[in-house]
Amino acid sequence: MERVDLMPPSDSVGERADAYAAAPLLNCLLREVAEPLPDAGQGKPRVYRLPGGGRLLRVRGARRPAAPEVYAAGRWHRVGHTELVKLVAEELRAHTGLSNGDLPAEMIDSRDVVAALLTARARATAPDDPYLRSEQSLITGHPYHPAPKARGGGPVTAWLPYAPEAYARFPLVLLGVRADQVAEEGDTSGLDALAAPAVVPPGYRLLPAHPWQLDLAARDLAPAFADGRLVRLRETDFAVWPTAAIRTVYEPVRDLFLKFSLDVRITNDIRRLWAHDLRKLRRTDSAATAAFAAMDGPAAWLGDRGYRTARFAFEELAVVVRDGLRGALPPGATPLLAAGLVEGFDGSPLAATADPGAWWRAYLRAVVPPALTAFADHGVVLEAHLQNTLVAVDADGTPVQALYRDAEGVKLLADVERAAGWERLVYCLVVNHLIEVAAALAERHPGFDPWPAARRELARHPLLEVAELLAAPTLPGKTNLLLRWTGADGADARYLPLPNPLA
Repeated sequence: MERVDLMPPSDSVGERADAYAAAPLLNCLLREVAEPLPDAGQGKPRVYRLPGGGRLLRVRGARRPAAPEVYAAGRWHRVGHTELVKLVAEELRAHTGLSNGDLPAEMIDSRDVVAALLTARARATAPDDPYLRSEQSLITGHPYHPAPKARGGGPVTAWLPYAPEAYARFPLVLLGVRADQVAEEGDTSGLDALAAPAVVPPGYRLLPAHPWQLDLAARDLAPAFADGRLVRLRETDFAVWPTAAIRTVYEPVRDLFLKFSLDVRITNDIRRLWAHDLRKLRRTDSAATAAFAAMDGPAAWLGDRGYRTARFAFEELAVVVRDGLRGALPPGATPLLAAGLVEGFDGSPLAATADPGAWWRAYLRAVVPPALTAFADHGVVLEAHLQNTLVAVDADGTPVQALYRDAEGVKLLADVERAAGWERLVYCLVVNHLIEVAAALAERHPGFDPWPAARRELARHPLLEVAELLAAPTLPGKTNLLLRWTGADGADARYLPLPNPLA
Protein backbone atom coordinates (compact mmCIF):
# COMPACT_ATOMS: atom_id res chain seq x y z
CA MET A 1 0.00 0.00 0.00
CA GLU A 2 1.31 3.45 -0.86
CA ARG A 3 2.42 5.48 2.12
CA VAL A 4 2.42 9.24 1.65
CA ASP A 5 4.41 11.52 3.93
CA LEU A 6 2.03 14.43 4.39
CA MET A 7 4.44 16.62 6.34
CA PRO A 8 8.04 16.62 5.06
CA PRO A 9 10.39 18.04 7.71
CA SER A 10 11.22 21.10 5.61
CA ASP A 11 7.62 22.28 5.42
CA SER A 12 6.55 25.36 7.36
CA VAL A 13 3.95 25.21 10.13
CA GLY A 14 1.41 26.69 7.70
CA GLU A 15 2.05 24.02 5.08
CA ARG A 16 1.89 21.26 7.69
CA ALA A 17 -1.37 22.68 9.06
CA ASP A 18 -2.82 22.77 5.54
CA ALA A 19 -1.92 19.12 5.03
CA TYR A 20 -3.31 17.99 8.39
CA ALA A 21 -6.57 19.89 7.84
CA ALA A 22 -7.00 18.84 4.22
CA ALA A 23 -6.80 15.09 4.88
CA PRO A 24 -10.07 14.64 6.85
CA LEU A 25 -11.89 17.20 4.70
CA LEU A 26 -10.87 15.30 1.57
CA ASN A 27 -11.89 12.02 3.19
CA CYS A 28 -15.38 13.44 3.70
CA LEU A 29 -15.65 14.86 0.19
CA LEU A 30 -14.45 11.65 -1.44
CA ARG A 31 -16.68 9.41 0.68
CA GLU A 32 -19.88 11.45 0.56
CA VAL A 33 -19.97 13.35 -2.73
CA ALA A 34 -17.23 12.62 -5.28
CA GLU A 35 -17.44 9.92 -7.94
CA PRO A 36 -14.29 7.80 -8.32
CA LEU A 37 -12.92 7.26 -11.81
CA PRO A 38 -11.06 4.07 -12.82
CA ASP A 39 -7.96 3.41 -10.73
CA ALA A 40 -4.81 4.68 -12.42
CA GLY A 41 -2.68 1.99 -10.78
CA GLN A 42 -0.35 1.47 -7.83
CA GLY A 43 1.36 4.66 -6.72
CA LYS A 44 -0.66 6.86 -9.09
CA PRO A 45 -2.92 9.68 -7.88
CA ARG A 46 -6.59 8.75 -7.59
CA VAL A 47 -8.96 10.81 -9.74
CA TYR A 48 -12.57 11.74 -8.90
CA ARG A 49 -15.34 13.66 -10.63
CA LEU A 50 -17.15 16.26 -8.57
CA PRO A 51 -20.75 15.94 -9.79
CA GLY A 52 -21.85 19.48 -8.88
CA GLY A 53 -19.73 21.11 -11.56
CA GLY A 54 -18.16 18.18 -13.34
CA ARG A 55 -14.65 19.14 -12.23
CA LEU A 56 -11.92 16.53 -11.81
CA LEU A 57 -10.06 16.25 -8.53
CA ARG A 58 -7.03 14.07 -7.90
CA VAL A 59 -5.27 13.19 -4.64
CA ARG A 60 -2.36 11.12 -3.45
CA GLY A 61 -2.55 8.60 -0.66
CA ALA A 62 -5.44 6.48 0.53
CA ARG A 63 -5.87 6.54 4.30
CA ARG A 64 -5.02 10.25 4.54
CA PRO A 65 -5.51 11.94 1.14
CA ALA A 66 -2.93 14.59 0.30
CA ALA A 67 -1.83 17.04 -2.37
CA PRO A 68 -5.27 17.80 -3.90
CA GLU A 69 -5.28 19.08 -7.50
CA VAL A 70 -8.07 20.26 -9.79
CA TYR A 71 -7.95 19.88 -13.58
CA ALA A 72 -8.49 23.11 -15.52
CA ALA A 73 -7.24 24.63 -18.78
CA GLY A 74 -5.59 21.40 -19.80
CA ARG A 75 -3.48 20.78 -16.71
CA TRP A 76 -3.60 19.96 -13.00
CA HIS A 77 -3.50 22.82 -10.49
CA ARG A 78 -2.56 22.35 -6.83
CA VAL A 79 -5.31 23.39 -4.40
CA GLY A 80 -4.39 24.94 -1.04
CA HIS A 81 -6.58 24.54 2.02
CA THR A 82 -8.46 27.83 1.57
CA GLU A 83 -9.19 26.94 -2.07
CA LEU A 84 -10.23 23.45 -1.01
CA VAL A 85 -12.77 24.87 1.44
CA LYS A 86 -14.20 27.05 -1.32
CA LEU A 87 -14.33 24.08 -3.68
CA VAL A 88 -16.13 21.92 -1.11
CA ALA A 89 -18.65 24.68 -0.37
CA GLU A 90 -19.43 25.17 -4.05
CA GLU A 91 -19.84 21.43 -4.52
CA LEU A 92 -22.15 21.07 -1.53
CA ARG A 93 -24.35 23.97 -2.64
CA ALA A 94 -24.76 22.27 -6.00
CA HIS A 95 -25.22 18.84 -4.41
CA THR A 96 -27.81 19.80 -1.78
CA GLY A 97 -29.34 23.03 -3.06
CA LEU A 98 -28.59 24.54 0.35
CA SER A 99 -26.20 27.23 1.54
CA ASN A 100 -24.24 27.16 4.77
CA GLY A 101 -22.09 30.05 5.93
CA ASP A 102 -21.00 28.47 9.22
CA LEU A 103 -19.32 25.25 8.13
CA PRO A 104 -16.69 26.82 5.83
CA ALA A 105 -15.72 29.10 8.71
CA GLU A 106 -15.38 26.03 10.94
CA MET A 107 -13.15 24.37 8.34
CA ILE A 108 -10.86 27.41 8.32
CA ASP A 109 -10.94 27.54 12.12
CA SER A 110 -9.98 23.86 12.28
CA ARG A 111 -6.94 24.49 10.10
CA ASP A 112 -5.91 27.54 12.13
CA VAL A 113 -6.26 25.54 15.34
CA VAL A 114 -3.91 22.91 13.90
CA ALA A 115 -1.34 25.60 13.10
CA ALA A 116 -1.54 26.91 16.67
CA LEU A 117 -1.24 23.37 18.05
CA LEU A 118 1.82 22.60 15.95
CA THR A 119 3.48 25.80 17.14
CA ALA A 120 2.64 25.05 20.77
CA ARG A 121 3.80 21.42 20.58
CA ALA A 122 7.18 22.52 19.26
CA ARG A 123 7.74 24.42 22.52
CA ALA A 124 6.13 21.92 24.89
CA THR A 125 7.21 18.60 26.35
CA ALA A 126 5.09 15.51 25.82
CA PRO A 127 4.05 13.64 28.98
CA ASP A 128 6.25 10.75 30.09
CA ASP A 129 3.25 8.50 30.64
CA PRO A 130 2.46 6.62 27.39
CA TYR A 131 -1.24 6.64 28.22
CA LEU A 132 -1.31 10.42 28.46
CA ARG A 133 0.81 10.68 25.30
CA SER A 134 -1.75 8.59 23.43
CA GLU A 135 -4.64 10.77 24.67
CA GLN A 136 -2.81 13.97 23.67
CA SER A 137 -1.62 12.85 20.22
CA LEU A 138 -4.58 13.69 17.99
CA ILE A 139 -3.47 16.47 15.65
CA THR A 140 -5.60 15.12 12.78
CA GLY A 141 -8.44 13.96 15.01
CA HIS A 142 -11.56 12.43 13.50
CA PRO A 143 -10.39 11.24 10.06
CA TYR A 144 -13.84 11.67 8.48
CA HIS A 145 -14.97 15.06 9.74
CA PRO A 146 -14.70 18.31 7.77
CA ALA A 147 -13.51 20.39 10.76
CA PRO A 148 -12.29 18.00 13.45
CA LYS A 149 -10.10 20.51 15.27
CA ALA A 150 -12.40 23.57 15.32
CA ARG A 151 -12.64 25.23 18.72
CA GLY A 152 -15.69 27.41 18.24
CA GLY A 153 -13.87 30.24 16.48
CA GLY A 154 -12.62 31.78 19.70
CA PRO A 155 -9.20 33.38 20.17
CA VAL A 156 -6.23 31.06 20.65
CA THR A 157 -5.63 32.43 24.13
CA ALA A 158 -9.08 31.23 25.20
CA TRP A 159 -8.60 27.54 24.36
CA LEU A 160 -4.89 26.76 23.96
CA PRO A 161 -4.18 26.45 27.72
CA TYR A 162 -6.69 23.57 27.81
CA ALA A 163 -5.79 21.78 24.56
CA PRO A 164 -4.69 18.17 24.97
CA GLU A 165 -2.90 18.31 21.61
CA ALA A 166 -0.63 21.05 23.04
CA TYR A 167 0.31 18.77 25.97
CA ALA A 168 -1.69 20.99 28.31
CA ARG A 169 -2.18 20.41 32.01
CA PHE A 170 -3.90 22.86 34.33
CA PRO A 171 -5.59 23.22 37.74
CA LEU A 172 -9.33 23.13 38.11
CA VAL A 173 -11.33 25.93 39.71
CA LEU A 174 -13.04 24.92 42.93
CA LEU A 175 -16.45 26.44 43.51
CA GLY A 176 -18.78 26.26 46.46
CA VAL A 177 -22.47 25.75 45.70
CA ARG A 178 -24.98 26.54 48.41
CA ALA A 179 -26.18 23.16 49.68
CA ASP A 180 -29.85 23.79 48.91
CA GLN A 181 -28.90 24.49 45.28
CA VAL A 182 -26.96 21.26 44.64
CA ALA A 183 -28.33 18.66 42.25
CA GLU A 184 -26.60 15.28 42.07
CA GLU A 185 -27.17 11.62 41.40
CA GLY A 186 -25.02 8.55 41.91
CA ASP A 187 -21.64 8.34 43.65
CA THR A 188 -20.00 11.78 43.65
CA SER A 189 -17.75 11.23 46.67
CA GLY A 190 -14.68 11.59 44.46
CA LEU A 191 -15.47 15.29 44.14
CA ASP A 192 -15.39 15.92 47.87
CA ALA A 193 -11.86 14.51 48.02
CA LEU A 194 -10.51 17.18 45.67
CA ALA A 195 -9.87 19.62 48.55
CA ALA A 196 -9.58 19.56 52.32
CA PRO A 197 -12.95 19.99 54.11
CA ALA A 198 -11.78 23.31 55.56
CA VAL A 199 -11.68 24.80 52.06
CA VAL A 200 -15.47 24.59 51.73
CA PRO A 201 -17.51 27.12 53.79
CA PRO A 202 -20.29 25.80 56.04
CA GLY A 203 -23.54 25.35 54.13
CA TYR A 204 -21.80 24.82 50.77
CA ARG A 205 -20.80 21.81 48.68
CA LEU A 206 -17.67 21.49 46.58
CA LEU A 207 -18.01 21.68 42.80
CA PRO A 208 -14.97 21.65 40.50
CA ALA A 209 -15.19 23.63 37.29
CA HIS A 210 -13.27 23.57 34.05
CA PRO A 211 -11.71 27.05 33.76
CA TRP A 212 -12.55 27.38 30.06
CA GLN A 213 -16.20 26.56 30.68
CA LEU A 214 -16.26 28.97 33.61
CA ASP A 215 -15.08 31.74 31.29
CA LEU A 216 -17.65 30.80 28.65
CA ALA A 217 -20.52 30.81 31.16
CA ALA A 218 -19.35 33.87 33.14
CA ARG A 219 -22.23 36.14 32.14
CA ASP A 220 -24.89 33.57 32.99
CA LEU A 221 -23.27 32.77 36.33
CA ALA A 222 -22.75 36.37 37.46
CA PRO A 223 -26.10 36.62 39.34
CA ALA A 224 -25.35 33.45 41.33
CA PHE A 225 -21.94 34.76 42.35
CA ALA A 226 -23.52 38.08 43.30
CA ASP A 227 -26.21 36.63 45.58
CA GLY A 228 -24.04 33.94 47.19
CA ARG A 229 -25.54 30.83 45.67
CA LEU A 230 -22.10 30.29 44.15
CA VAL A 231 -18.68 31.20 45.56
CA ARG A 232 -15.24 30.89 44.04
CA LEU A 233 -12.94 29.12 46.49
CA ARG A 234 -9.52 28.48 44.96
CA GLU A 235 -7.74 26.43 42.35
CA THR A 236 -6.76 22.84 42.98
CA ASP A 237 -3.21 22.32 44.23
CA PHE A 238 -2.74 19.70 41.51
CA ALA A 239 -3.02 19.73 37.72
CA VAL A 240 -5.28 17.63 35.54
CA TRP A 241 -4.54 16.39 32.05
CA PRO A 242 -7.14 16.94 29.30
CA THR A 243 -7.84 13.77 27.34
CA ALA A 244 -8.64 13.52 23.63
CA ALA A 245 -12.27 14.43 24.38
CA ILE A 246 -11.02 17.89 25.53
CA ARG A 247 -13.73 18.37 28.17
CA THR A 248 -12.79 15.17 30.02
CA VAL A 249 -9.71 15.37 32.23
CA TYR A 250 -7.63 12.82 34.12
CA GLU A 251 -5.93 13.21 37.48
CA PRO A 252 -3.33 10.42 37.69
CA VAL A 253 -2.56 10.58 41.43
CA ARG A 254 -6.21 10.19 42.42
CA ASP A 255 -6.83 7.99 39.34
CA LEU A 256 -9.97 9.93 38.53
CA PHE A 257 -11.64 11.11 35.34
CA LEU A 258 -13.95 14.14 35.36
CA LYS A 259 -16.17 15.08 32.44
CA PHE A 260 -17.37 18.68 32.21
CA SER A 261 -19.78 20.69 30.14
CA LEU A 262 -18.12 22.75 27.44
CA ASP A 263 -20.21 25.22 25.48
CA VAL A 264 -18.14 24.84 22.33
CA ARG A 265 -18.88 22.91 19.17
CA ILE A 266 -16.39 20.04 18.87
CA THR A 267 -16.97 18.03 15.67
CA ASN A 268 -20.76 17.69 15.37
CA ASP A 269 -22.08 18.85 18.71
CA ILE A 270 -22.00 21.56 21.35
CA ARG A 271 -20.27 19.62 24.12
CA ARG A 272 -22.57 20.59 26.93
CA LEU A 273 -23.73 17.95 29.41
CA TRP A 274 -27.37 18.13 28.42
CA ALA A 275 -30.00 17.59 31.09
CA HIS A 276 -31.71 14.75 29.24
CA ASP A 277 -28.42 12.87 28.98
CA LEU A 278 -27.55 13.44 32.63
CA ARG A 279 -30.94 12.20 33.78
CA LYS A 280 -30.53 8.88 31.96
CA LEU A 281 -26.86 8.49 32.87
CA ARG A 282 -27.38 6.17 35.81
CA ARG A 283 -29.60 3.87 33.78
CA THR A 284 -27.23 3.50 30.84
CA ASP A 285 -24.15 3.26 33.03
CA SER A 286 -25.76 0.63 35.25
CA ALA A 287 -26.67 -1.45 32.20
CA ALA A 288 -23.12 -1.25 30.83
CA THR A 289 -21.60 -1.99 34.25
CA ALA A 290 -23.80 -5.07 34.66
CA ALA A 291 -22.98 -6.28 31.15
CA PHE A 292 -19.23 -6.15 31.73
CA ALA A 293 -19.50 -7.68 35.19
CA ALA A 294 -21.18 -10.71 33.62
CA MET A 295 -18.56 -11.19 30.89
CA ASP A 296 -15.73 -13.69 30.89
CA GLY A 297 -12.32 -12.25 30.14
CA PRO A 298 -10.47 -9.09 31.04
CA ALA A 299 -12.60 -6.45 29.28
CA ALA A 300 -13.58 -3.51 31.48
CA TRP A 301 -16.10 -0.70 31.59
CA LEU A 302 -15.02 2.67 33.00
CA GLY A 303 -18.21 3.60 34.75
CA ASP A 304 -19.70 7.08 35.00
CA ARG A 305 -20.46 6.88 38.70
CA GLY A 306 -22.59 9.99 39.04
CA TYR A 307 -22.87 13.71 38.47
CA ARG A 308 -23.07 16.88 40.53
CA THR A 309 -24.17 20.33 39.46
CA ALA A 310 -26.03 23.46 40.56
CA ARG A 311 -29.80 23.64 40.12
CA PHE A 312 -29.59 27.16 38.68
CA ALA A 313 -26.92 26.15 36.12
CA PHE A 314 -27.82 22.50 35.68
CA GLU A 315 -26.05 21.97 32.36
CA GLU A 316 -23.43 24.72 32.48
CA LEU A 317 -21.76 23.52 35.71
CA ALA A 318 -22.38 19.78 35.52
CA VAL A 319 -19.48 17.41 36.14
CA VAL A 320 -19.53 13.63 35.73
CA VAL A 321 -17.31 11.41 37.89
CA ARG A 322 -15.79 8.50 35.95
CA ASP A 323 -13.88 5.44 37.14
CA GLY A 324 -10.11 5.53 36.96
CA LEU A 325 -7.84 3.03 35.28
CA ARG A 326 -5.80 1.25 37.90
CA GLY A 327 -8.45 -1.02 39.35
CA ALA A 328 -9.45 -2.27 35.92
CA LEU A 329 -6.04 -3.13 34.42
CA PRO A 330 -4.24 -6.48 34.46
CA PRO A 331 -0.89 -6.38 36.30
CA GLY A 332 1.82 -4.74 34.20
CA ALA A 333 -0.53 -3.61 31.43
CA THR A 334 -0.43 -0.12 29.93
CA PRO A 335 -3.65 1.46 28.62
CA LEU A 336 -3.53 3.37 25.32
CA LEU A 337 -6.18 5.31 23.43
CA ALA A 338 -7.19 3.45 20.26
CA ALA A 339 -7.40 6.74 18.34
CA GLY A 340 -3.81 7.44 19.39
CA LEU A 341 -2.69 4.14 17.90
CA VAL A 342 -4.20 5.22 14.58
CA GLU A 343 -2.80 8.75 14.73
CA GLY A 344 0.62 7.69 15.98
CA PHE A 345 2.67 8.81 18.99
CA ASP A 346 6.11 8.21 20.40
CA GLY A 347 6.21 4.66 21.76
CA SER A 348 3.12 3.36 19.95
CA PRO A 349 3.19 -0.47 19.82
CA LEU A 350 1.32 -0.43 16.52
CA ALA A 351 4.27 1.33 14.94
CA ALA A 352 6.82 -0.91 16.66
CA THR A 353 5.40 -4.37 16.06
CA ALA A 354 7.43 -6.67 13.79
CA ASP A 355 4.60 -9.23 13.58
CA PRO A 356 1.48 -7.40 12.40
CA GLY A 357 -0.54 -10.59 12.12
CA ALA A 358 -0.05 -11.65 15.73
CA TRP A 359 -0.55 -8.10 17.00
CA TRP A 360 -3.76 -7.68 15.00
CA ARG A 361 -5.19 -11.03 16.16
CA ALA A 362 -4.55 -10.02 19.76
CA TYR A 363 -6.14 -6.63 19.13
CA LEU A 364 -9.27 -8.23 17.67
CA ARG A 365 -9.53 -10.68 20.60
CA ALA A 366 -9.44 -7.72 22.98
CA VAL A 367 -11.90 -5.29 21.36
CA VAL A 368 -14.46 -7.37 19.42
CA PRO A 369 -15.91 -9.87 21.95
CA PRO A 370 -16.95 -7.34 24.62
CA ALA A 371 -18.77 -5.11 22.15
CA LEU A 372 -20.65 -8.04 20.58
CA THR A 373 -21.40 -9.69 23.92
CA ALA A 374 -22.78 -6.47 25.38
CA PHE A 375 -25.11 -6.19 22.39
CA ALA A 376 -26.18 -9.83 22.10
CA ASP A 377 -26.48 -10.84 25.75
CA HIS A 378 -27.30 -7.57 27.48
CA GLY A 379 -28.93 -5.25 24.94
CA VAL A 380 -26.18 -2.63 25.39
CA VAL A 381 -24.93 -0.79 22.31
CA LEU A 382 -21.49 0.56 23.11
CA GLU A 383 -20.20 3.61 21.30
CA ALA A 384 -17.13 1.51 20.49
CA HIS A 385 -15.31 4.00 18.30
CA LEU A 386 -11.63 4.94 18.47
CA GLN A 387 -12.01 7.70 21.04
CA ASN A 388 -14.10 5.67 23.48
CA THR A 389 -11.85 2.60 23.41
CA LEU A 390 -8.68 2.09 25.41
CA VAL A 391 -6.49 -0.90 24.60
CA ALA A 392 -4.15 -2.18 27.30
CA VAL A 393 -0.90 -3.76 26.12
CA ASP A 394 1.62 -5.94 27.92
CA ALA A 395 5.34 -5.27 28.27
CA ASP A 396 5.90 -6.49 24.69
CA GLY A 397 3.24 -4.13 23.29
CA THR A 398 0.72 -6.91 22.63
CA PRO A 399 -2.95 -6.02 23.24
CA VAL A 400 -4.38 -7.88 26.24
CA GLN A 401 -7.52 -5.94 27.19
CA ALA A 402 -10.09 -3.43 25.96
CA LEU A 403 -11.59 -0.78 28.21
CA TYR A 404 -14.70 1.03 27.02
CA ARG A 405 -16.08 4.32 28.34
CA ASP A 406 -18.71 7.07 28.06
CA ALA A 407 -22.21 6.14 29.19
CA GLU A 408 -23.54 9.23 27.41
CA GLY A 409 -22.96 7.48 24.07
CA VAL A 410 -24.41 4.13 25.11
CA LYS A 411 -27.75 3.06 23.63
CA LEU A 412 -30.02 0.36 25.06
CA LEU A 413 -31.99 -1.99 22.84
CA ALA A 414 -34.91 -1.43 25.17
CA ASP A 415 -35.06 2.10 23.77
CA VAL A 416 -34.09 1.67 20.10
CA GLU A 417 -34.94 -0.79 17.36
CA ARG A 418 -32.52 -3.69 17.22
CA ALA A 419 -31.63 -2.97 13.59
CA ALA A 420 -30.82 0.64 14.39
CA GLY A 421 -28.73 -0.42 17.38
CA TRP A 422 -26.80 -2.92 15.26
CA GLU A 423 -26.18 -0.36 12.53
CA ARG A 424 -24.76 2.01 15.11
CA LEU A 425 -22.53 -0.69 16.57
CA VAL A 426 -21.23 -1.68 13.13
CA TYR A 427 -20.46 1.93 12.30
CA CYS A 428 -18.67 2.58 15.59
CA LEU A 429 -16.83 -0.74 15.95
CA VAL A 430 -16.08 -1.67 12.33
CA VAL A 431 -16.13 1.50 10.21
CA ASN A 432 -14.89 4.04 12.75
CA HIS A 433 -12.58 1.66 14.58
CA LEU A 434 -11.39 -1.61 13.05
CA ILE A 435 -11.06 -0.23 9.52
CA GLU A 436 -8.92 2.63 10.79
CA VAL A 437 -6.61 0.45 12.91
CA ALA A 438 -6.34 -2.11 10.08
CA ALA A 439 -5.42 0.62 7.59
CA ALA A 440 -2.78 2.09 9.90
CA LEU A 441 -1.25 -1.36 10.39
CA ALA A 442 -1.33 -2.22 6.69
CA GLU A 443 0.24 1.12 5.82
CA ARG A 444 3.28 0.19 7.90
CA HIS A 445 3.40 -3.38 6.58
CA PRO A 446 2.78 -3.36 2.81
CA GLY A 447 1.10 -6.54 1.65
CA PHE A 448 -0.44 -7.33 5.04
CA ASP A 449 -4.13 -8.27 4.71
CA PRO A 450 -5.97 -7.70 8.00
CA TRP A 451 -9.39 -8.92 6.93
CA PRO A 452 -9.18 -12.76 7.09
CA ALA A 453 -8.36 -12.50 10.80
CA ALA A 454 -11.15 -9.98 11.34
CA ARG A 455 -13.64 -12.28 9.61
CA ARG A 456 -12.55 -15.22 11.78
CA GLU A 457 -12.88 -13.22 15.00
CA LEU A 458 -16.33 -11.93 14.12
CA ALA A 459 -17.49 -15.37 12.94
CA ARG A 460 -16.78 -16.83 16.39
CA HIS A 461 -19.88 -15.03 17.66
CA PRO A 462 -23.14 -16.85 16.80
CA LEU A 463 -25.19 -13.80 15.95
CA LEU A 464 -27.47 -13.66 12.93
CA GLU A 465 -26.39 -10.06 12.46
CA VAL A 466 -22.73 -11.11 12.30
CA ALA A 467 -23.45 -13.66 9.57
CA GLU A 468 -25.29 -10.98 7.62
CA LEU A 469 -22.43 -8.53 8.19
CA LEU A 470 -19.86 -10.96 6.79
CA ALA A 471 -21.96 -11.44 3.66
CA ALA A 472 -23.06 -7.84 3.16
CA PRO A 473 -21.52 -5.95 0.23
CA THR A 474 -21.58 -2.64 2.12
CA LEU A 475 -21.13 -1.07 5.54
CA PRO A 476 -22.80 2.07 6.97
CA GLY A 477 -20.59 5.16 6.65
CA LYS A 478 -21.65 8.23 8.63
CA THR A 479 -21.98 11.36 6.49
CA ASN A 480 -20.48 14.01 8.75
CA LEU A 481 -19.92 16.52 5.95
CA LEU A 482 -23.51 16.39 4.69
CA LEU A 483 -24.85 16.20 8.24
CA ARG A 484 -23.08 19.42 9.15
CA TRP A 485 -23.84 21.16 5.86
CA THR A 486 -27.58 20.47 6.08
CA GLY A 487 -27.74 21.47 9.75
CA ALA A 488 -28.95 18.11 11.01
CA ASP A 489 -28.79 17.34 14.71
CA GLY A 490 -25.38 15.97 15.65
CA ALA A 491 -26.96 12.86 17.16
CA ASP A 492 -29.03 12.25 14.02
CA ALA A 493 -26.66 9.84 12.31
CA ARG A 494 -27.13 9.42 8.58
CA TYR A 495 -25.30 6.72 6.69
CA LEU A 496 -24.33 5.86 3.14
CA PRO A 497 -23.08 2.49 1.88
CA LEU A 498 -19.34 1.84 1.86
CA PRO A 499 -17.58 -1.22 0.38
CA ASN A 500 -17.34 -3.95 3.00
CA PRO A 501 -13.79 -5.35 3.33
CA LEU A 502 -15.20 -8.21 5.42
CA ALA A 503 -17.40 -9.57 2.63
